[in-house]
Amino acid sequence: MEKPYILLTPGPLTTTLSVKEVMLKDWCTWDNDYKQIVQSIRHKLLHLGQASEDLYTSVLLQGSGTFGVEATIGTAIPINGKLLIMANGAYGMRIQDIARVLGIQHRTIIFSPDQLLDVEQLNAALERDADITHVALVHCETTTGILNPLEELLKVIKRHNKIAIVDAMSSFGGMPIAVEEWGIDYLISSANKCIQGVPGFSFIISLKSELAKCKGNARSLSLDLYDQWQVMDKEAGKWRFTSPTHVVRAFYQALIELEQEGGIEKRYARYVHNQQTLVRLMEHAGFTAFLPEVLHSPIITTFEYPNNDRFTFESLYEFLKEKGFVIYPGKLSEAEVFRIGTIGDVHPEDIVKLCEAVSTYVTTTLREC
Repeated sequence: MEKPYILLTPGPLTTTLSVKEVMLKDWCTWDNDYKQIVQSIRHKLLHLGQASEDLYTSVLLQGSGTFGVEATIGTAIPINGKLLIMANGAYGMRIQDIARVLGIQHRTIIFSPDQLLDVEQLNAALERDADITHVALVHCETTTGILNPLEELLKVIKRHNKIAIVDAMSSFGGMPIAVEEWGIDYLISSANKCIQGVPGFSFIISLKSELAKCKGNARSLSLDLYDQWQVMDKEAGKWRFTSPTHVVRAFYQALIELEQEGGIEKRYARYVHNQQTLVRLMEHAGFTAFLPEVLHSPIITTFEYPNNDRFTFESLYEFLKEKGFVIYPGKLSEAEVFRIGTIGDVHPEDIVKLCEAVSTYVTTTLREC
């Protein structure tokens, strides 16, 4: 058996043994017990998002988070709609790629990866272009780990009566988001992020009144969010096509464990503690965070390469993997960086051990003998 390690990435991430164990049982997609699990998940997601069941629904969809984003973009926006995309990283730009491939009229405001999405530029764009019907943005952009000012951006979107699509892939479940109060029309996340499940499906929390307008909009059969919603509602937890049953059961277990931990607020506090411990100890080891502290999220942190000719990301990666930790390469073309995630079944003592290993790497590999 391969040596186990702790995943320090923005997802997939380290899961508990109990989440893994529930996948040992097989499930039938038509079975009422299984469909009741699906329905319970849908209810729990609305509760986590602070969204009422009268106004909102949650829809589960096969595939990774990008599948959920594409299903939402491709279903929510009608043929005569226009999408404004606010992007300060790779995942904002991926929304642009989706819109381009689907032939959706769009405009993108691009910010640098170390710059927050700007409320004033959003407001100016909406004032200039009355054809814009929808606005899409990423809450926590894991290209760098920057946390965009979601509530402030949503206030502008709602003031202009536009439809808000929020990619909360790496933040939902790990930090409080008031979907209904803030006016989010579509929120997208994934099973293998802060709720600490395993990869296999995405989910969308949607305002029912908006999703109800979307019949016939979808540019895809399998990624038709409206039809998926209709089947899930009418057949009480049934998916249109074969669902990832083991992943669904693991996600249900992960939701129970989130409740046992004390809910999102407690998990958020743990993630914050993880991330602050990481930055402090990495700086002590000689590594500098790419973003200023005020822009950090508790999800993932980007670090600059040290000014040392002996350093390579590959050597650090292999050294840490041998010690039981897996980190992430950088995702910036203009800067040499790497990333370390602080979400999942990871605790401050794990971060301390990681940084001890990093310090050993620096001593044995980067410094002159």
